Amino acid sequence: MKTLQKFASVHANVHNHFNLERHLVDRQTYKDRRSAALAEW
Repeated sequence: MKTLQKFASVHANVHNHFNLERHLVDRQTYKDRRSAALAEW
């Protein structure tokens, strides 16, 4: 679980850095998508 948490933290930072269309998605939709992506891992 500790390794997963480290990976998820790094992945989120990298994803946010390269997600160029972030400004086109409202906050709730973005949070829902990130939660779904994390649940898949």
